[in-house]
Amino acid sequence: MRSPLFTLLLPVLLISGWEVAAHVIANPFVLPSLTTVVPILLHPFSPAYTLGSGSLIDNALTSLYRVAIGFLLAALVAIPLGIGMGRSRFMQDFLDSTIELLRPIPPLAWVPLALAWFKIGLASITFIILIGAFFPILLNTIDGVKSVKKTWVEVAETLGARERNVLLKVILPGSAPTIWTGLRVGFGIAWMCLVAAEWLPGTTRGLGYLILHAYNFGQTNLIIAGMVVIGVIGILIDQVFRAGERKWFSWRALER
Repeated sequence: MRSPLFTLLLPVLLISGWEVAAHVIANPFVLPSLTTVVPILLHPFSPAYTLGSGSLIDNALTSLYRVAIGFLLAALVAIPLGIGMGRSRFMQDFLDSTIELLRPIPPLAWVPLALAWFKIGLASITFIILIGAFFPILLNTIDGVKSVKKTWVEVAETLGARERNVLLKVILPGSAPTIWTGLRVGFGIAWMCLVAAEWLPGTTRGLGYLILHAYNFGQTNLIIAGMVVIGVIGILIDQVFRAGERKWFSWRALER
C-alpha cells in the first residue's frame, strides 16, 4: 500500500470517472472530455490554445511573479511583527484584539478597498495576495517564538547574552521550524487568492485572468487546463517547502 502505484490509484479513478461522466453528460460546456483538455496541457508554450491570451507558461510565470511579490511582502511584515508579539507581552496585548478582528475577514472582502486605495494594476493584486499570506505567517511566528523552551532563553541570559544575541542565537533558530510551517501555509493561501486577485479589472495576464477569459468564451476545457496548472504548481512549490523542512529542521524530530 505504500508503493508509488498505490498513491496514483485515486487520481486514476478520478480521471476515469471524469471521462465517463463527460461522455454521459455529452455537454462540453458543463464537463469537457479529457481529450479536449490534454492537448492544451501538452502545448504549454503555444498561445493557439488559449484564445490569444498568451501561452500557459506565460500566464503561469506572470502569476508566480505576482504571488512572489505579495508573499515576500507579507513575510517581511509578519515575521518581525510575530517575533515582537511573541517576545513582548505589551505588543501582544496592544495588537492582539485588532489582529483577531481583521483575521476572519476573507481576502476577497478587501477587493473594493484595494481598488480604491491602489487603483487598477499590480499594487491592488499584490495587496490581496499579501492579505491572504499575512495572517498564517504571523500566527505561526508568534506560536514558534512562544514555543521556544524557556530554559534555553534562561541559560543564554545567565551566561550574559544580551537581548539581540538571545534573539539571533536562541529565539530565531528555535522558532524557525514553526515559522517555516507558517510560510508554507501562507504561500498556499496566497496561491489560492491568486485567481480572485487576477479577476480584478484591468488584468490582462495570469492564470486567474485566463480562467475568467475562457469562461467568457464558454471554453470549459481551457478553464480546467488552467486549474490543473494551478494545482501542479502548488504541489511543486509545496514539495520545495517540504524538502526545506527535511533538510534544515530534521533535528526537530529528535526532540519529540
